[in-house]
Amino acid sequence: MRNLAACLALAFPLLLGLAPAMGQTVALTGVMGQRALLVIDDAAPAVLAPGDSRSGVTLISAQGDEAVVQIKGRRETLRVGQMPVSVSDKTAAGGVRKVVLMAGPGGHFVGNGKINGASVRFLVDTGATEVALSAQEADRIGLQYSSGERILMGTANGQVVGFQVHLNSVRIGEVEVYNVAAIVSATPMPFVLLGNSFLTHFQLYRENDQLTLEKRY
Repeated sequence: MRNLAACLALAFPLLLGLAPAMGQTVALTGVMGQRALLVIDDAAPAVLAPGDSRSGVTLISAQGDEAVVQIKGRRETLRVGQMPVSVSDKTAAGGVRKVVLMAGPGGHFVGNGKINGASVRFLVDTGATEVALSAQEADRIGLQYSSGERILMGTANGQVVGFQVHLNSVRIGEVEVYNVAAIVSATPMPFVLLGNSFLTHFQLYRENDQLTLEKRY
């Protein structure tokens, strides 16, 4: 039996920004119609229309509070109010990939990522044995979980049924882990909990409000 109660009550409007390899940072500070106001590498804010480029960053589209940009050949979605996240492809000696997250409200580390190629929002939870997500989120990303092993899970509201599954891939930033154990729960959760079935592949270093995940294998 597994206990998710400590994390099920979390709900806050934290949105993360993205920094691609080589230390470049990109943040979305506003959307004006189809144009986006971007801050790139701490330079002065720049207004870009779809197709415009600045410092290697090309705006693909902007709508609502989101913008899609292309950075070094890959597309990323940014949201207004994002906090800086640094991502590097590899270290100079040994090619170890790493992701750096900044703490948000409450000291929690949240980051955008993907499960089986579908976009999700992760909350780093070193107290969770496995990656955990709600049935609603699993349905949204098309995860077939009902054929998984049925388990009982303890929550603040009593026992609920969950399903033990394996995810083809879990990715955050530029790092990806394959065949990751996970639990799907009927209990709603505001984030996908990034538990130890993923985190054990990394060395974790925390310094003040910064958490570094450095891939070991």
